[in-house]
Amino acid sequence: MTRRWLRWAVLAVVLCLGALAGCAQMPITGSVGKSRDSATTRGNAPQYIPPGPRDGASPQSVIEGFFNAGSGYQNDFTVARQFLAPAQAVTWKPSQRTLVYRGSAAVVPTGRENEYSYEMDLAYSVDSQGISTPFPPGTKEHLDVTVSSVDGQWRLSKLPDGTAIPEETFKVLYKSFPLYFFDPGFSTLVPDVRWFIDNSGVAKSLVSALIAGPAPYLRSAVATSFPQGVRLERESVPIVDNTAQVDLTSEVRDASFTDRQRMHAQLVRTFSGISSVVGVTLRSNQSEVALEDPTTGGNIPQPTVDPQVPTWQVAVAGGELVRYADQQAARIDGLRSVAQFNPRDPAAAQSQQVYAFLGDGPALYSAVPNQPARLLESRTRLSPPSVSPKDWVWTAGPGATGATEVVAYRPVGVAEGADVPHVAIAPRWLAGRTVEDLRVSRDGARVAVLSSRDGKAVLQLAGIVRGPDGVPRELADPVTLPTADAGARRVAWVDELTLLVSGLSATEPVAPEIVSLRGGEPRQLPPLAGIHSISAGNGEQAIYAQTPAGVFQLVRTAWTEHGKGVEYPAFAG
Repeated sequence: MTRRWLRWAVLAVVLCLGALAGCAQMPITGSVGKSRDSATTRGNAPQYIPPGPRDGASPQSVIEGFFNAGSGYQNDFTVARQFLAPAQAVTWKPSQRTLVYRGSAAVVPTGRENEYSYEMDLAYSVDSQGISTPFPPGTKEHLDVTVSSVDGQWRLSKLPDGTAIPEETFKVLYKSFPLYFFDPGFSTLVPDVRWFIDNSGVAKSLVSALIAGPAPYLRSAVATSFPQGVRLERESVPIVDNTAQVDLTSEVRDASFTDRQRMHAQLVRTFSGISSVVGVTLRSNQSEVALEDPTTGGNIPQPTVDPQVPTWQVAVAGGELVRYADQQAARIDGLRSVAQFNPRDPAAAQSQQVYAFLGDGPALYSAVPNQPARLLESRTRLSPPSVSPKDWVWTAGPGATGATEVVAYRPVGVAEGADVPHVAIAPRWLAGRTVEDLRVSRDGARVAVLSSRDGKAVLQLAGIVRGPDGVPRELADPVTLPTADAGARRVAWVDELTLLVSGLSATEPVAPEIVSLRGGEPRQLPPLAGIHSISAGNGEQAIYAQTPAGVFQLVRTAWTEHGKGVEYPAFAG
């Protein structure tokens, strides 16, 4: 055990020497400058050289040494392979998955000859495409291994593919990288966060994962321009003069110029996570592939990245919906009175063609300019509405059978008295749960759902599956995001990769949290007493909370009073 702690002490020192560089943002539009440098990206992950097997080491020591060497990724895990029997040293696939555990792991005899179990408290697993799956504390995982004598030394002769490393080591060696896919209309790029070792091979990892397609929770909610069957022509993606040379098989030459430009847009935005890359060339058989049709010279419209919302908020003042901006409340043009419905929790479309709110009942209402307010839904409980980019009004509550349903209405363009097109979805993963809040992302492809059971909240992210007509049809099985506040009741999008989460209280202090889709622990914001609602605009400089004392804005690390006289301010969405 002393030797084990010594090895981890050495690891800690070596890891601390690796400085993690920041990410540079790379625009999709505009010319690409040429750097004086000409080299392949080196990556930022520190290099850990673990000790190899010792002569005469016991089976437990060999097993422990092997998993310890899983942090030494250099040269295709050369040191770790030294702990394996000859056949396994060739066939073992370390990148198949990475198990990340809390605390320490233990080698436990199974009671069968030469068979052992490597047991751990699993924090999350990462597959070969960088897709991370989190697990709650107390999730026990074990890896069964067998040892055999090879030339008088114990070696692992049976083991699963993959590695297992401590959570602290994972945080240093791995980095989150958003891949980018298109919304179904090919107008907006949607992020899909993956995790890879930040070394010289990360460029290949990003391209391979991008070609393989979106993570399961987004698979039917987004689109990709990469043709089926395409793959990398060679086992690397060189970075030459700060330009990534992506060499693909012949399928890319058969693709239309539109699809080539879309592929390029996906690659450019995905490579924005590597600071040494400022340009991307699409190639096949080591020759550059033309992106523009030489006969027309046409280019696709540049896709939207991280869509922004207007600077105004919709709010309630004097029983009416108002537009709140620059600490002033103003009437909304064409919107008729809704005071008789006692409105709260309003929402607005960016198009300004529809507004929504909850009223007594509880009931969901829509308000379209120059039409009377319309009752959309009445249930025993409803979550605050959210309006997606295509003017669908979303809420959730128990259906006729008691099952939790997510419903969406599209009242724009519907004549007075006519039925409003709507859909009801009953995701199985919401069975037995109460939806406290849901917010459709600004790209329209994802929804953040905050639900609770027995008073404990869970934050999840799901893809919105739509039909060819754009009508929502299903919510994909979600991924779960970390939240420290089990009493969280509201969620808001801050940007494409960041969420604001908060509890509610009439008088007690509440500390909202920033949750990043890039991973890591939630970041707690300063507490504020009596939070009734929260809202977020474009970035963390536009975070607001409303209390009985007024509207407050988060300015750096403190809440500053922003205005009075309005309730439930909310940015469009």
